[in-house]
Amino acid sequence: MSGLLRAPSTMSLLCLEGSARLHSFTAAATELRLTQGAVSRQIIALEARLDTKLFVRRRDALVLTEAGRYYLDEIAPLLQRLERATANVMALKGRGGLLTLSVGASLGSYWLVPRLPAFTRAHSEITLNFATRVGSVDFADTNVDASLEFGEGQRTHLKNEFVLPLLLAPYAAPSWIALHGKAVNNRTPTSALIHHSTVPEAWQAWFDLEGIKAGTELQASRTQGPRYGLMSMALNAAVAGLGVVLLPAFMAQDALAIGRLKRLSKRLWRAPRGYYLVYPPESAELKPLKVFRDWLLVQAASEHN
Repeated sequence: MSGLLRAPSTMSLLCLEGSARLHSFTAAATELRLTQGAVSRQIIALEARLDTKLFVRRRDALVLTEAGRYYLDEIAPLLQRLERATANVMALKGRGGLLTLSVGASLGSYWLVPRLPAFTRAHSEITLNFATRVGSVDFADTNVDASLEFGEGQRTHLKNEFVLPLLLAPYAAPSWIALHGKAVNNRTPTSALIHHSTVPEAWQAWFDLEGIKAGTELQASRTQGPRYGLMSMALNAAVAGLGVVLLPAFMAQDALAIGRLKRLSKRLWRAPRGYYLVYPPESAELKPLKVFRDWLLVQAASEHN
């Protein structure tokens, strides 16, 4: 029985992945520095081992069968882990590890990076690589180990660990306040409320929280007006005096400290979504991820203590 359950060779799996991605045994052979015949034999042996066809061999290209697609989807994360482990050992000789993280630009720049010196001093054996993207990571198509992302924490078949809430308050530049006053109310101009796509519903929710009865003009500005794709762009727009923006304290604190922004209300609105550390179950045993996760959760807890 143990012989029947013995896993296929790594080379045969690499030949499968390369042939499927490139739709050609010849192209896969060039990439893997093998002959076309060697790749073909690996696939034939793998199909015999699995007792099923993995490819439909057409004149113009190779196409995965349904079984082939299923099998490749299952083994792709394992091949990625093997690649990372190999790179780890070659680069660090087992002294530590590499951890590749995806993180949103605003959270990464304004919250995470300022705290990283403490992590690197305590864990100099771990090398952190960062990828920045908007939205959720597709772990099957990347070499990312984990993602620190904004969402609902409900991504299926993945680990979702809550890290931070998103708490927002209104801020504006002194120059804007000098012209319009330091209160956001039903006399605030329609064009004054700066929106960001991270939480497009934020102004509407904040007005409801404050109990502000908006007039016709302000009611329209709850959903209309200048809109920025990144929260960091909305911050810079407010610093430039273009209007009022809802920001988390970790983004506004530097501009606040040097007088480029002022906070217009003590009230905070908590977004229904938050920041989560998300990763595939197979990444859970990576030592660098375990170390980073523990450190990250301590940092997040101290933020609100």
